[in-house]
Amino acid sequence: MEKRHRVFIAINLPSDVKKELAKYYDKYPELPAKWTTKDNLHITLEFLGYLTDEEIAQVCKETQEVAKKHKAFSVSLNKVIYGPPNKTPKFIWALGEKSKELADLKNDLQRKQELFTPHITLARISEWELKKIDQEEIPEISENIDLSFFVESIEVMESELKRGGPVYSILESCELR
Repeated sequence: MEKRHRVFIAINLPSDVKKELAKYYDKYPELPAKWTTKDNLHITLEFLGYLTDEEIAQVCKETQEVAKKHKAFSVSLNKVIYGPPNKTPKFIWALGEKSKELADLKNDLQRKQELFTPHITLARISEWELKKIDQEEIPEISENIDLSFFVESIEVMESELKRGGPVYSILESCELR
């Protein structure tokens, strides 16, 4: 049986933005959360699932074609919150402002038309452990932040699930025009 790879398309963050976001890792020690490795911080544009080598080659080709249609653009991150909003907390997210450029890029990748709010998973919360904590002791998380960065490429990524957490590798980097 042919090996399949867990693949997604993402925007990787500049190292200075990753460093700023990692400062939140020690801020909420009372939360039962598994923090994302700093090097793994990214914005997922499209999760593609488990693909064969042949399917990956096709995805890389199509992603290059989509990237060539889009200009580089800026992303602004403006809040750290529980995610998803208005539901039982499952994550801690750095949330970004909606942008037409990002929505157009994501929609071209998905072949759908919808608005997209970029978010970066800073941590995954253990719901089971969170239920054991008294409600008054769960910290409020709603912080304004001001981080911006320029997106010049999108990447086709592989996620290998390992004992210590996922390991991401770039399969193809696709420059925006």
